[in-house]
Amino acid sequence: MSDKYQDRTLAFAGICQAAHLVQQVARNGSCDEASLRESLSSILITDPTHPLEVYNNTHLAVRDGYRTLVEQLGADGSQKNAELTRYVVSLIALERKLAKRKDILAMLGERITQVHRQQAHFDLLDEQILANLASIYSDLISPIGPRIQVAGTPLYLQQPMVQHKVRALLLAGIRAVVLWRQLGGSRTQIIFSRKKMVELAKRF
Repeated sequence: MSDKYQDRTLAFAGICQAAHLVQQVARNGSCDEASLRESLSSILITDPTHPLEVYNNTHLAVRDGYRTLVEQLGADGSQKNAELTRYVVSLIALERKLAKRKDILAMLGERITQVHRQQAHFDLLDEQILANLASIYSDLISPIGPRIQVAGTPLYLQQPMVQHKVRALLLAGIRAVVLWRQLGGSRTQIIFSRKKMVELAKRF
């Protein structure tokens, strides 16, 4: 039987991992490929039978997210990263607006299904797939606002492939927020359960 706190922590780690990878790509032009693949894979799991299925049935898929969660919510203030916090808070706010738009949610489902079909012909990290995931974010989610301002190295942020990865990862972040909300996640729950979340995240 799955534990509701563990499931919520998993989903929140998914949000943290997407934010962490956005920061890495924007600053360095690249990030850990395995973590990138795991985060982007989660977008395509639209009808899971249990929460862990969204992350390939392994907590290791969001290992970077668990680590980031511990750094952001743990007692050691020196580890906190204000930019990452801003990304996480912005993703949560954006998902709230998305949840009220049934029309956009329907289009989102259709567009994700199209990408699913493309995967029969292209690798998930192929430029074609990344561009399509990025366009789902920029066409459907970003206009809802407020826009998430991504900081980084201008040299990299000007590159189309970097832009695709950043937007695709923001979409993965939204996917994680949707899962977190479905599991009963809320801002007050973060405040009151942060210690337990950190303990659970440290297991991985």
